[in-house]
Amino acid sequence: MHGLITIDDPADARLHDYTGLTDVELRRRREPAEGLFIAEGEKVIRRALAAGYTMRSMLLEPKWLDQMHDVIDAAPAPAYLVTAEQAEQITGYHVHRGALASMRRKPLPPPADLLASAHRVAIMEAVNDHTNIGAIFRSAAALGMDAVLLSPDCADPLYRRSVKVSMGAVFTVPYARLDHWPSDLTTVREAGFTVYALTPAQGAISIDEAALHTRDKAALLVGAEGAGLTRRAMAAADRLIRIPMAHDVDSLNVGAAAAVAFYAARPAR
Repeated sequence: MHGLITIDDPADARLHDYTGLTDVELRRRREPAEGLFIAEGEKVIRRALAAGYTMRSMLLEPKWLDQMHDVIDAAPAPAYLVTAEQAEQITGYHVHRGALASMRRKPLPPPADLLASAHRVAIMEAVNDHTNIGAIFRSAAALGMDAVLLSPDCADPLYRRSVKVSMGAVFTVPYARLDHWPSDLTTVREAGFTVYALTPAQGAISIDEAALHTRDKAALLVGAEGAGLTRRAMAAADRLIRIPMAHDVDSLNVGAAAAVAFYAARPAR
């Protein structure tokens, strides 16, 4: 393992990518600005590499060397070996998933490029909880969505928590940001999509009645937890749809609602 380097000082400048991982605000600013994201755990690291992301470095304890030796040997990047205590000092938490890898981000594609070949698209407005972002990406991957589009104020899909919750699905479903919100929904419509806004609002038709599975191109728009979609976003959509519910339940967690809608939108077989 030619790239293996033992580190004795947790303050070593070479470990900069891994410092303060529990400081959400700091990492939200630093990671996109520095063109990196953190992959946590063997499966996620391997999925990031398989998706074409390049590794900047790895941080791991000696007990994980056998498990990660092939990745270390193949990557033209250093692997920093530290003790469990040092890893906690560096990152700010107990690292129990084996290894961390700092990965290089890729440029995001223009939304129009994703829409050109897609038939099922998920769109998120102001979803800023990283757990919800990860859950929605995981459902999008599992249920056959072709792409995900994000409003400018959505959280970062490549933030460590989002990546972990999605189990690496953020690497397999292409995504892009709509810079002008909600006017950029026009771009979606011009690509031949009907935009369906999920809402429990009065006047929304049942998702069953919408018959999403019969549509050639369907874009499913979901909003933030609690607040839901803004009036502007709903006004910019083509149809308002709702998920019928029992026992006086008025709404679902946005991750659960998205999964139901994605399943309902699977093309008819």
